[in-house]
Amino acid sequence: MARNQTSAQKRFRQSEVRRMHNKAIKSECHTYVRQFIEAVHAKDSKLAQEKLVLLSSKLDSARSKGVLKRNAVSRKKSRMQKLFNVTFAAAN
Repeated sequence: MARNQTSAQKRFRQSEVRRMHNKAIKSECHTYVRQFIEAVHAKDSKLAQEKLVLLSSKLDSARSKGVLKRNAVSRKKSRMQKLFNVTFAAAN
């Protein structure tokens, strides 16, 4: 049975660390999305606005780190903004 080269072993370790780091960032983004949606369903426009700002910031941060792709971030931000506008349009 062939043994992995030292460089291949190092590559595996590096990719595993990166995978866990990226997973943590994605999970954090999912958490902010969930919190925003909960605020919208609770009809709390002030809290929802705060959560939307935080969510946009986290998505942009994930984009700059290369965890999420540009169009995916744009799509998510657009959908969240649309949800906010539709829900709270009658209140304004």
